[in-house]
Amino acid sequence: MKALVFHSPKDVRFETVPDPRIENARDVILRVTSTSICGSDLHIYNGYFPQKSAMILGHEFMGVVAEVGPRVRNLKKGDRVVVPFPISCGECFFCSRGLPGQCERTNPSHYGPDGTKNRGGGLFGYTDEYGPYDGGQAQYVRVPYADVGPRKVPDGLPDERLLFLSDIIPTGWTAAEWCGLEGGETVAVFGCGPVGLMAMKSARLQGAGRVLAIDPVAYRRDAARRVADAETIDPSAVDPVEAVRELTAGRGADACIDAVGLEADHGLMESVSNVLHLQVGTINALRTAIAAARRGGVVSVIGVYGAPASDFPLNEIFDKGLRLRSGQAPVQACIDKLLDMVVAGRITAEDLVTHRVPLSEAPAAYQAFNLKRESCLKFVLKPWTEHVRERHESQVEADELDSEPVSPVLDTGYLPPPAVF
Repeated sequence: MKALVFHSPKDVRFETVPDPRIENARDVILRVTSTSICGSDLHIYNGYFPQKSAMILGHEFMGVVAEVGPRVRNLKKGDRVVVPFPISCGECFFCSRGLPGQCERTNPSHYGPDGTKNRGGGLFGYTDEYGPYDGGQAQYVRVPYADVGPRKVPDGLPDERLLFLSDIIPTGWTAAEWCGLEGGETVAVFGCGPVGLMAMKSARLQGAGRVLAIDPVAYRRDAARRVADAETIDPSAVDPVEAVRELTAGRGADACIDAVGLEADHGLMESVSNVLHLQVGTINALRTAIAAARRGGVVSVIGVYGAPASDFPLNEIFDKGLRLRSGQAPVQACIDKLLDMVVAGRITAEDLVTHRVPLSEAPAAYQAFNLKRESCLKFVLKPWTEHVRERHESQVEADELDSEPVSPVLDTGYLPPPAVF
């Protein structure tokens, strides 16, 4: 099959790799109809999360079930599903408490209670430290614990309406939910990428009275105004903390959401500090969110931080009496409610899609997304197009593919796969 493979920082290649196979009775093999590039994929692309061996990237994907393990009884060949990005066994201490990202069974090599040297549960396409599991930026992917994770979705809706239930919709929803909104609050969101935009939309749906959007990139601020009716702040032009306070009678926002994580912009002195403290990235966005929150407020951290940080403002958190929530979104715990909302049209993410390209163009898409070129917000990648209609070494009979339902043909250049490849 064809896949997008990470080899080293900023070196991702579209190439032929072995087909996945059933390895456990609870596996399915999924034929991927749509996948996307997520902002947290850039953490691997830029080397913030080290990965020594080749790995198929991608944790935001959906498709059609092609093969089913013998213990998977809730799915059958031909079912159309969307897959949560955390891999959850559904049975352990943490999974039974609605914390799939902390699953005790899905990351046997690197799991542990110590979050400084161990990791949590398994994730698709997110380095050896979280599995390792190949991701969904491929024509096919093995989905472990498929009797727990994948959700069947309606055939009548296009992929782009459903795809983002795998990550950015539940992640944005969780970011807002952690704010504990009761109605009328001012929520400041740091970062106007796809997750930040979904957090703004979700905050609106959960009762926020005002949404403030902070981002140095003009087209991303434009998107925040368009999709979330947000008031925007350019941190390269004004002090964002003072700007938030000016808009909130001097107090600060009731809740702040850090949707940036460790790749916030930083200068020379912080780069030097990172070297001295063996630190990667920066906590600028988090530090600013803490400063912009009012006393007694909430800081919700959904941006990814994968390494320790020096100069953490614990004194400020303590003095202001802030509540802080952080972590991976518990997708399996909220996806069913959000799927109902998507089907009903109450929450949408397809308006964030700016680019639709075949998987063969993924290396260029990564570069554009990383450099914020072409006003890109969200790249949707199509593994099955005329560009990659090739015959596999392991042949699949025409009638097998013909019997599988495929996603509706969109006005995106997407073509269903051929009968033989």
